[in-house]
Amino acid sequence: MGGYSEAVRLVGGTELRAFMHAVRGEPERFEPPESSDPRLVDPVDGAFETVEGATRRLETLESRLRERGDRRAVFLTIYVRMTREVHDGIASGRFTDPEWMRRYLVTFANYYRRAFLAFETGDVAAVPDPWRVAFGASMHDETLVVQDAFLGVNAHINYDLALALADVGLDPDRAAKRTDHLAIDDILAGLVDAQQTALARLYAPGVHDVDALFGRLDESLTLRSMIEGRAQAWRVAVVRTDFDTPPVPGFAKWVLRTTATGGALFVLSPQLDPAVLAQLRAVERDDTSLDGLLTRLDEQLDARHR
Repeated sequence: MGGYSEAVRLVGGTELRAFMHAVRGEPERFEPPESSDPRLVDPVDGAFETVEGATRRLETLESRLRERGDRRAVFLTIYVRMTREVHDGIASGRFTDPEWMRRYLVTFANYYRRAFLAFETGDVAAVPDPWRVAFGASMHDETLVVQDAFLGVNAHINYDLALALADVGLDPDRAAKRTDHLAIDDILAGLVDAQQTALARLYAPGVHDVDALFGRLDESLTLRSMIEGRAQAWRVAVVRTDFDTPPVPGFAKWVLRTTATGGALFVLSPQLDPAVLAQLRAVERDDTSLDGLLTRLDEQLDARHR
């Protein structure tokens, strides 16, 4: 019972809200492409073995997705840069256990690789629900760039990360490994503004005032910040490591899947007027002015907090 009690503690208020969205949503409606593109399959066909190799192949995939206007590229724009920065941190001696960090990055990247490959090739049963929502929604040109970004971040951090951590191992010297895990938070924090600017430049040419748009949408579109998600991932990995007997691992994975799926569906259902969302998409394409729309958006967000 001790392990089960520990697993139950993984369910807090954020998780319960995510469960509600997961129950109401329909991840199965997000379908893969009718036929796979060999140029997209090639970079993810075969396991990543080194950080350098993973980064290079993900950069190739990002470039090919952008060439064809596929918004699945948005998350990769963020992820490739984050991976590169963490790898630079390893090279500069920022981490206590550099070899563990390399395995951490490669294992983590392979979770993304497998999900993308399964979705692109139509192996729906092998695609975790959070990724099915993220990939499917981003392909249908109905999302904002910020939604595409958060959908990928949600699936990779709120679902994949805990599983990757358990795979790569937390022991021996768990305290040092946890310190290295937490050190990534500082790297991510330093990338936020640069990432927003890159997303606006590459995918939303009409968004000249990045903070004006992204800053107003962050609260509406995120269920949990990246840092909170990474903290929860460590807790889940600890439970899966320390209590590796049924039903604890299965329950912990169910918490991950349901929370991340609910998070994805939450990202797709911000409490904003559909007309405002349509106008925001027009702003991203540089088809209309941002000023009047931001005023209207502020009014809606203010009304939600009264």
